[in-house]
Amino acid sequence: MKTLGIVGSRGHVGQELSALVRAHAGFDVRLAISQRDGISPEQVASERLDAYVLALPNGAAAPYVAAITDARKGSVIVDLSADYRFTEDWVYGQPERLRAKIIGATRIANPGCYATASELALAPLVDLFDAPPSVFGVSGYSGAGTTPSPRNDPEVLRDNLLPYALTTHVHEREISRQLGRRVFFLPHVASFFRGLTVTASVSFAAPQERESLAARYRAAYANEPLVVLQKDAPLVRDIANRHHVALGGLEVSSDGKHAAIVATIDNLLGGAATQAVRNLNLALGYPENRGVSLADIPHAAPL
Repeated sequence: MKTLGIVGSRGHVGQELSALVRAHAGFDVRLAISQRDGISPEQVASERLDAYVLALPNGAAAPYVAAITDARKGSVIVDLSADYRFTEDWVYGQPERLRAKIIGATRIANPGCYATASELALAPLVDLFDAPPSVFGVSGYSGAGTTPSPRNDPEVLRDNLLPYALTTHVHEREISRQLGRRVFFLPHVASFFRGLTVTASVSFAAPQERESLAARYRAAYANEPLVVLQKDAPLVRDIANRHHVALGGLEVSSDGKHAAIVATIDNLLGGAATQAVRNLNLALGYPENRGVSLADIPHAAPL
């Protein structure tokens, strides 16, 4: 058993994470608190646990990281905010692409939900791009967190689609950094609660055949049970409460120089809590998918 603490356990993601780790059977959850509980970073660190997950708003993680490092440098920290996704000495926690680096790591930056879906959708084709891809994203309002704002107000969102941060979203920078190519990202929030969809539009210098592109996806994710490839475009309602990302709806223009593909993911699970559990497992020596149910992974028509 590994001792574990969760800071931010009452947010949307924190609640999902708490449920997963309590059912894991490999974690002794010694600490599960909200920032509002008034427990200082030093008190959190004094528990000297094997691992901590920080499920806090952007900008709030640093005092906890410093205190935990001072108390027990070898403790594993998985941070769910964007605070360390651009820091060289933290490992970016996307198992499908960076599994070898995550194994045994002690500082892991969990990817963003939009970024996870977008990166997995684009990565197999990145060497073919002749211009920055454009990614159109729509998320449920749970992605805006629990602090009241227009982006999580059901009345504002009723019969509505709300664009925001169209040139400045942190995930645009995150996706571009991870793929090593500039990417344009256009986020929106809708009136459903959980799940998100992204449609990636890409262009090629040389004409491509649909089958050759599909083969790239099959090769990239052949051994990834939490990446489902399907012929039809995946739907948000089908991904809710599931752990995987679904990729499908691949289309190629008649001249072969333009393609589009759709990805969906549950922003609270596959895009956050599930990845955090997988990262903990890899860091602490457990099987990667321990505590993550694979029973409801669909067997769709191949891409």
